Amino acid sequence: MTKPIPEVTPNTWSFLRDAMIKPTGFREYDARWKYPEEINLPGMTALGLGLGTQMRRRGIAPVIAVGNDYRDYSLAIKNALILGLMQAGIQVKDIGPALSPMAYFAQFHLDVPAVAMVTASHNPNGWTGVKMGFERPLTHGPDEMSELRDIVLNGEGQPHEGGSYEFVDGVKEAYIDDLVGDFKMSRPLKVVCATGNGTASAFAPEIFERMGVEVVPSHNRLDYTFPNYNPNPEAMEMLHDMSDSVKSSGADLALGFDGDGDRCGVVDDEGEEIFADKVGVIMARDLAKLYPNATFVADVKSTGLFASDPQLQARGVKADYWKTGHSHMKRRVKEINALAGFEKSGHYFLAEPIGRGYDCGMRVAVEICKLMDRNPDQSMSDLRKALPKTWSTPTMSPYAADTEKYDILARLVDKLVAKSEAGDSFAGRAIKEVVTVNGARVILDNGSWGLVRASSNTPNLVVVCESSESEDEMRAIFADIDAVIRTEPGVGDYDQTI
Repeated sequence: MTKPIPEVTPNTWSFLRDAMIKPTGFREYDARWKYPEEINLPGMTALGLGLGTQMRRRGIAPVIAVGNDYRDYSLAIKNALILGLMQAGIQVKDIGPALSPMAYFAQFHLDVPAVAMVTASHNPNGWTGVKMGFERPLTHGPDEMSELRDIVLNGEGQPHEGGSYEFVDGVKEAYIDDLVGDFKMSRPLKVVCATGNGTASAFAPEIFERMGVEVVPSHNRLDYTFPNYNPNPEAMEMLHDMSDSVKSSGADLALGFDGDGDRCGVVDDEGEEIFADKVGVIMARDLAKLYPNATFVADVKSTGLFASDPQLQARGVKADYWKTGHSHMKRRVKEINALAGFEKSGHYFLAEPIGRGYDCGMRVAVEICKLMDRNPDQSMSDLRKALPKTWSTPTMSPYAADTEKYDILARLVDKLVAKSEAGDSFAGRAIKEVVTVNGARVILDNGSWGLVRASSNTPNLVVVCESSESEDEMRAIFADIDAVIRTEPGVGDYDQTI
């Protein structure tokens, strides 16, 4: 394989013939490109050849499950990827259009060692990418992605005999059976099912109805143009729409899913959007009754309640804060044998005996319905109000170029650590510590905190703040952390702010 080139103008002879891959598309734990500006179809074939070569180098059995989301260009991209995998001598099991967690499930269901899912996840149309993994339920992390990047960009892909193709039917049905089993609700439950016209539209309504849940449809018609909004349950636009649907329908709650179905967003019966980390605490409280002394992993963007909540402490729960990112979180949950992992972005990692350890928005939806069934006298707003009160910002993302964001972050971490070491105050309080496991989480003497880290998927930094005292303190934390961020001229505007 010749080395791919980083840039080619579309509609040229070279664009149709030569592999083009922009190096920045290889992220920490998956691959993302704008299509066709940053990768072309020959480039995706080169990626498949590289992935197959990586499997053979690592001694992975040459069999892989491959799926694609519902975007109009994903099938062509998947076919190009499959061509490269077959060139590398890999036996491809094509499961067709799928959710990412359905592809992860296929590894177990078909008993194959590897998976490649063509999806841009929650990114807008115009993006594509691949989520992949060799050791179920794990997906590629930084080491695996760096190795794959080098194989592909250095032209080290090795053709091999033995490649084959098989379309495997029935995986969707088996996936839904695995999720629901014979469970039926014993209390009435009315749920707004919000799928943003994405791939989850083909799954979520059926799953709810099978459990005996009354469904209030919300953009459940498959439409890859996303005519209403981009399906992303972390975005306020989708959450506000879910809230409006709850209020107009009198539903008990709303559950919303992103473009590839691995994340879930929640709005309660009062129309209040509950950030996923708070939903995680609600779930952890319920699960801790069934599994005392459990360990839960939370990402560094998440609320401090996993460690400080009195109910969790009383049931012997151990909280472990870890790096943001679905690959990091899956790996950590498996490494320390945690019962579950919770990420503020809406990824939940429910391990045995509840789930299989990978992030699955549909599994979360099923477990939330079961939680409501176990608490028939309580509404979702009751469960929310029972948590200790904190004030949190949404996840905010100021622009920082992919080629600069990690250098910018390193300087910001140094500046924030220096403020702590100098004894400077933050939002009028003393800094207790600065946790640098993933960016910088500045923790104040009352447990309130502010975080800045680099996004692994987009050209952005990520900023989150939480106060245990008041909204004013939350805003003050944001103002102080933003003042440090603004010392970096390479940082642009926020996608949203408070």
